Amino acid sequence: MFDIGWGELVVIGIVALVVIGPKELPTVMRTMGQWMTKIRRMASEFQGQFQEAMRESELADLKKQIDSLKDTTNNLDFNPVETARKEIEGALEEKPKTAEPEPAMAEAQSSPATASEGDATSEAAATPSTAPASEVAASPSFDVPPPDPLPPLTEKDFAPETPPPAPPSGGHAA
Repeated sequence: MFDIGWGELVVIGIVALVVIGPKELPTVMRTMGQWMTKIRRMASEFQGQFQEAMRESELADLKKQIDSLKDTTNNLDFNPVETARKEIEGALEEKPKTAEPEPAMAEAQSSPATASEGDATSEAAATPSTAPASEVAASPSFDVPPPDPLPPLTEKDFAPETPPPAPPSGGHAA
């Protein structure tokens, strides 16, 4: 606040000692210290009140922004289930109708369990396809056997429940 150096403080102290006198100097210094304490306390209270008013105004601004966002979102018609349903219906309507599969292809697809893997693959490769290349590429067929089923779960599959360790009895904790 004030730009007072040590040399200037020494000069002020010597002048005060000469003007006030050595007998009254301690009481004057104590009174000056009390005033300075009161001034600093009032300044910090003012700063605290000012900062509190700033926080309240910021909170009021934030509340206004939140209320405006709430009003905006309330006006929106947001229904994710309905939106997804419309997208699926639109995709199904836009999908072109595919031609019926050929009898040889339908026969190979309907009975994969009776033919072995090698027979089904060679039969599908041996039958000529009269469908356009775009339809064949759009609907690939896979001759992959289903995975083996998992064995049923038993009690050995689960870890046995162990009680928590007992706290040490007596003595002081380490």
